[in-house]
Amino acid sequence: MSSYTKMRYPSFSFSLLKEHNILFIRGFMILFISCITLRLNFSISSIPSTLKSLPLEGHISFEEVDLKHAARDFGNRYQSHPIAVLHPKSVSDIADTIKHIWNYGPGSQLTVAARGHGHSLQGQAQAHGGVVINMESLSVPEMQVHAGESPYVDVSGGELWINILHETLRYGLTPRSWTDYLHLTVGGTLSNAGVSGQAFRHGPQISNVQKLEIVTGTGEVMNCSEEQNGELFHSVLGGLGQFGIITKARIFLEPAPAMVKWIRVLYADFTAFTRDQEQLIFAEKAFDYVEGFVIINKTGLLNNWRSSFNPQDPVQASKFKSDGRTLFCLELAKYYNLEETLLVNQEVEKHLSHLNYIPSTLFQTEVTYVDFLDRVHISEIKLRSKGLWDVPHPWLNLFIPKTKIHNFAEVVFGNIMTETSNGPVLIYPVNKSKWDNITSLVMPEEDIFYLVAFLASAVPSSNGPDGLEHILSQNKKILEYCERAHLGVKQYLPHYTTQEEWRAHFGSQWEIFLQRKSVYDPLAILAPGQRIFQKSITFS
Repeated sequence: MSSYTKMRYPSFSFSLLKEHNILFIRGFMILFISCITLRLNFSISSIPSTLKSLPLEGHISFEEVDLKHAARDFGNRYQSHPIAVLHPKSVSDIADTIKHIWNYGPGSQLTVAARGHGHSLQGQAQAHGGVVINMESLSVPEMQVHAGESPYVDVSGGELWINILHETLRYGLTPRSWTDYLHLTVGGTLSNAGVSGQAFRHGPQISNVQKLEIVTGTGEVMNCSEEQNGELFHSVLGGLGQFGIITKARIFLEPAPAMVKWIRVLYADFTAFTRDQEQLIFAEKAFDYVEGFVIINKTGLLNNWRSSFNPQDPVQASKFKSDGRTLFCLELAKYYNLEETLLVNQEVEKHLSHLNYIPSTLFQTEVTYVDFLDRVHISEIKLRSKGLWDVPHPWLNLFIPKTKIHNFAEVVFGNIMTETSNGPVLIYPVNKSKWDNITSLVMPEEDIFYLVAFLASAVPSSNGPDGLEHILSQNKKILEYCERAHLGVKQYLPHYTTQEEWRAHFGSQWEIFLQRKSVYDPLAILAPGQRIFQKSITFS
């Protein structure tokens, strides 16, 4: 054998051995992956049966009617079907279910969403292929109202605010801060913020909570407050459901009024409108509620008001013409008891005298406290009777810094919006000093910022301005302008599709948000409908 051949044989043998090893490794990997896939498939297929076998006080439903109901929300645009719906009777039902899913580890991809009264807008309370918890079925001890110097009420996270109102009024008490619509659950609003025209005085609902009971993403039940487990407490408030499910809450109360003096006036000048709003949110003993809304290219507005409000000057009001102008309505409320009527009338007249509204547009009425707070529900009943409630609601809610509100109004109300949408456009300022800035809620950096809410309802099958596609296109233009003009706007009830967008939304708070997630829900089991994290994501 030549030296050349002797030199080649070892090389050939080595190549053959190397090829054999590669084939062996490939075969082993294919077999390994096949086993893992089979195991995962077996695990996934076994999930419903293991959920069925959980010892619960309530029950888990796999019925199609339950799954379809849990796959829809008020927004009527997103539908994600779960594999099961939990109807808990106790907090331990929720904890045991989450712990059971936690024990599966990252392989199952099973997630959990807490669903209150179903008023999410973009599928935030849905869980594709996961478990939706029907929080309204949670039967914790009945509401406990505690009177005294610092009154409060202990309630279930699945309780509706309207029920809390009626119960606390039996003791002459009421929560301090509200949303405009009361048929929402405590856990739902506290996971966002809970904002309305009282927020300038008392802050949002998340600033009026003393204590919470939470079930974390590992199934642990924890009590928290500013003094106890403070990090969890502030994480969950405004935390979009990412760190735990709110099962109980202690809400601050105050003495309840009996009546409300309810006022509406109009402005044609946006500068005067915002100046008066900002003046009122700092005025002593002025109004208890300050909101506003925008009217674009609409006629006959004051005639519509006459069904509920009385014009101070009927003759002048009948002569008022909007002439297609963009107008701004200032809506005010003063709470009082009957024995205070004379004094309240004097105070209201004094404060109105300092405002620069169009004189002929002053309208007033007196209603009970309950009727005022539950005013949107009255509109809901009317819309339901016409089949106009269960339609798509492509809402857009924005927090806009005070220094940018005029730029925003000029472009959006002057150019992008050409007429009033099929739903109100709210606009009012809030005082940031009343808001707790260490919760998970994201706000503009300025001390005063405006809530601007485009609350449109889309008419099914319409291709016009009240159609879904037109409203979505308009929303997109508004957001694109805000970004292009660097207005420092933050979305309220935010909705994004990528983690990069969420990172931009949270800005400097992103790392804190990420750290909190890794502690309280390390497998990203909770609230998948927010689309912030995917299950079993690696936090770094």
